[in-house]
Amino acid sequence: QSHFSRLNPPCRMSTSDGPIGSIVIDPFCLRQFSDENYTGTKINFSPTEFEKKINEFYENSGRKLHDGYAPFCKHLFMPNFANVEGAIVPLNCENECKLKTGYEARTPKELPVLIRWLSRADTPPPEAKFLDVILYSRDQINKENEAMSEKSASDAPWGVVSIKAQNVDYEIPMQPITMLRNALGREEGGSGVSLDREKYNESVEFWKRHVIIK
Repeated sequence: QSHFSRLNPPCRMSTSDGPIGSIVIDPFCLRQFSDENYTGTKINFSPTEFEKKINEFYENSGRKLHDGYAPFCKHLFMPNFANVEGAIVPLNCENECKLKTGYEARTPKELPVLIRWLSRADTPPPEAKFLDVILYSRDQINKENEAMSEKSASDAPWGVVSIKAQNVDYEIPMQPITMLRNALGREEGGSGVSLDREKYNESVEFWKRHVIIK
């Protein structure tokens, strides 16, 4: 669940063989489409077709993007055309006893961090009318790849690093642990952005009342 510090598998130009659009799905995000072991938000949709859909929406909406947690991070909010299941639910007295915790790293190169969740097996997914398509600029992706001695083969201005399904068309606060992870250096899987204390406290207020399902 998250933004998004990224440690990539081998890079590629795009999910499609045709012309590259302004937005490509970053290799880090492909786990949401194809990794059977991935327990976060799964997308049962062709990555190639998904990439086409978001580029069409981006162009038809006048290339409107919303600011993210740093200048290089933007959000594209669009209808949930792929019927992706939501993954955030309110925490209450009925489900609190079912909370699970564990240490998790999103890639072999990342440091594991403590997270909590409810099992998808016994928690119905919430309604999700919108997709929050989270983008990093090409410059930021190149910097993070360089820090990990990797190369990016794409020239597209924006790369999709995460996709969230939700019932609102605005940004939901990232989890506090994700904000802390992002504040790490790029060599440790962070994005090198200093922690914003006010945003962190806003995140705590939201996430002490909500939990992800996976």
